[in-house]
Formats: sequence, C-alpha cells, structure tokens
Amino acid sequence: MAERRSLTEGLKATPAVDPAVAREFIHAGKTPTAGPTLVPPPDKAAPAVNRAPISTRIRADYAAALKRASLERQLKGIEPNTLQDILEQAIEPWLRSNGYLS
Repeated sequence: MAERRSLTEGLKATPAVDPAVAREFIHAGKTPTAGPTLVPPPDKAAPAVNRAPISTRIRADYAAALKRASLERQLKGIEPNTLQDILEQAIEPWLRSNGYLS
C-alpha cells in the first residue's frame, strides 16, 4: 500500500497542466461561451413589477388543473406558463370589472 501523505503534499506533486489542453478537455471541441447572461434579451424584457407574497388555499382539482396547464404550456413554449403568471392573468379581469383596478 502506498504511503499516506497530506493533501497539500499531494497537490504539490501534481504536474502543471497546459491551459490549452485543459480548455480543450473541458469544452470537448465545443465553442466556449461566456456563461449565462443575467440580463434578459431586449425582446423578452418585461417591465419591472413589484410582487408581494400571498398565500391561499384552492380546491384540489383546480390546483391539479392549474399545475397541468402550467407544465403543458412550458413544454409547448406558450406564455403565460408559470403558475404566477397564469393566476395574475386570470385575476386581473375580475379586479378590473369590480372596480379594484383602473
């Protein structure tokens, strides 16, 4: 069995790696990208909306149908597709027609 040594000693004994070889290994022939962007593209940019947390309970069949609609819409790439966006779109007409939004 090999003699045990500390992690520091093991790292000191590791040979240096050529950065070009390492880059090729990591990217496996693919073009490296700059990584994820933090700012959405201009065509997808939505106006900033302040959101407030809300908690409520709804019927189980409504919750299941809402979740199914959300997942199916996400798979098809149809907007709105998040629970939050679907609920906001459904609630807005009621609030407007009852005079709570102008």
